[in-house]
Amino acid sequence: MTLTRHAIGSLQVAPLCLGGNVFGWTADETDSFAVLDAYTAAGGNFVDTADSYSAWVEGHRGGESETVIGRWLASRRNRDSVIIATKVGRHPDAMGLSAPTILRAADESLRRLGTDHIDLYYTHFDDETVPVDEILTALDELVRAGKVREIGVSNITPARLRASLEFSVRENTARYVAIQPHYNLVSRDTYEGERAALAAEYGLAALPYYALAAGFLTGKYRPGAAPTGPRAAGAARHLETERGRRVLAALDEIAANRSAAHATVALAWLAARPTVAAPIASARSADQLPPLLATADLTLTNAELALLTTASA
Repeated sequence: MTLTRHAIGSLQVAPLCLGGNVFGWTADETDSFAVLDAYTAAGGNFVDTADSYSAWVEGHRGGESETVIGRWLASRRNRDSVIIATKVGRHPDAMGLSAPTILRAADESLRRLGTDHIDLYYTHFDDETVPVDEILTALDELVRAGKVREIGVSNITPARLRASLEFSVRENTARYVAIQPHYNLVSRDTYEGERAALAAEYGLAALPYYALAAGFLTGKYRPGAAPTGPRAAGAARHLETERGRRVLAALDEIAANRSAAHATVALAWLAARPTVAAPIASARSADQLPPLLATADLTLTNAELALLTTASA
């Protein structure tokens, strides 16, 4: 991976963020450690998780991913060289964004991660029952206490995002420096438009999740083939849309011409979009990492970017 770093507030991060949603879920601790080792060995330094991962699995309580990452950090003794991002708002025992919930959930995340600070702390899903001033004031308290370095926001309406940013500017509190939107070649309106305009206006770095559309943009799902895997149904549904088929054809063409994996091409398009600092992608095993890491070394031509942008419109 090219070691060019991107600034997110005071943080300097790799151009590919490693998603931790699979750790403790479809990747056990041994496989998770192998993925984290391979990612950092290649120059990566940016790992994304959430306190709710993987509460959706039967028998899980949430916090499994943070716990795995915490054990890895402790065993490798590399905390100072890794940027850890996590999120608040969806843990079963800490739902919502009231100030007491945010403060308590942050302490629980710190405990599971085995660290005294979170580098980037996101509100996972907005809680419209709580005024933005309460949310931002609680996050500001965490920053002032040294428990959080920078704050970010994920799923939120443009109106609430603008209100949050305006409050921080007006009251001189910690301000969101990053936004984590659902954004990829087959889901553009989930970010483009008002959210992207606000990100550009306020200098937010975008870190897209579902960057590979649950695996659809790896090219492994094809018409007539029975989908398999825990995310297969969500990925395969894009085959039923005209846009999905257009995007797949464009990826096929560029991947063949550039001798690159479909995932590499899809992530390279995303990385080239305005405001995007680093796409987020996950790997269940170390052998899934190379096409993700190769994103940093693939620069698409203007014609290739235009082909994908037109296909995904």
